[in-house]
Amino acid sequence: MSVTIDITGLPAERIGFAPSPLAELCMALHALSLPGHHPGLASWTSTTAAALDPDLADRLLEGEFMWRSSFADLFMAFAGIPGGSGRPAATLAAELDVLDRLDDERFVTAALEHCRLALYNDGGGPSPLADPLARAKALETASARGPQQLAFAVRVLDDTAGVRVWLRRLMEDCDEAFFAETWRRVEPRQSADARHKTEVLRRKGLPAVLKEVSSALSVDEGLNTVTVDKMVHGSTTAADPRIGDGLLFVPTNFGWPHLLVLHAPGWRPVIHYPLGSPELASAPGSVELLQRRMEALAHPMRMMLCRNLARAPYTTGELAAAHGITAPEVSRHLAVLKKAGLLQTRRQGRYVQHQLDLAAVARIGSDFIEGILR
Repeated sequence: MSVTIDITGLPAERIGFAPSPLAELCMALHALSLPGHHPGLASWTSTTAAALDPDLADRLLEGEFMWRSSFADLFMAFAGIPGGSGRPAATLAAELDVLDRLDDERFVTAALEHCRLALYNDGGGPSPLADPLARAKALETASARGPQQLAFAVRVLDDTAGVRVWLRRLMEDCDEAFFAETWRRVEPRQSADARHKTEVLRRKGLPAVLKEVSSALSVDEGLNTVTVDKMVHGSTTAADPRIGDGLLFVPTNFGWPHLLVLHAPGWRPVIHYPLGSPELASAPGSVELLQRRMEALAHPMRMMLCRNLARAPYTTGELAAAHGITAPEVSRHLAVLKKAGLLQTRRQGRYVQHQLDLAAVARIGSDFIEGILR
């Protein structure tokens, strides 16, 4: 399983490294909403969450679907502007200006990424703004995620202009509340890393710099295809006539263990890579429990299910649709994971949702965490 990026004929000068304040804000919001994914940031997340104004905290809950279980491409709008530079701006305000330039169809499709499981595999598909079937599908999937997701999806579709204004104001308020200070602290390291890797690319070539970015990255001998080792299938090209050519690497201080690849149809590819990989704390457990957990995770389909369940709660039907298997098959796999103490289950309205217990998984080891959340 992997994501591949076709770079055939791409000039070296069109491969770049640059920090993005808006992409980093997305990762900071993700860390705040799911601190269990980022144990190394526990001090920052707890302190920042405690200091949030209650009104801002409530507004963040309205849109957290764009950064909690998935990472909406809205936060890398620079990659979705036809004829644009394909590079992030230096300031959050300037990146929000770029976000304002996205057309409504791209904005809505990216904003609804959390409830469109096939977005990266169906060529983009028809726009839910114009196609009734696409709208119905988006709303049906959102409803399975819960009433908040459904309300947000309806709002995006019915009042796109209003949501755009609301989102920009929300990001500006986050900047004032905590992100401006955070960005001042982390940006120098990111810029230094971008300069260093640009120099490695110039002096040693693409294979050497990919090795420095992540062990999950590789390139073939002909330098035609970059492969990202992820528990998902996908492909894109760094030379799309609809958008322009180029491949960008964006560092993040808040990203580990996620290695993200923007490979949406009609967008320039971006690899969002973490700086550093903190070790997870371990806790003792019985040998019998460890054996059950290792046996549960040995099955490739359960590994695939874990990838979904680590990011967000899913229903049995959603998992069956996402992986092309029957609901009873999913139920059997979930039963094994639950018996191993790796699964949490809760009822959300008329749906039963399942989610991976990251605290339990963390005790297995950081390699597993990094693999499924990559």
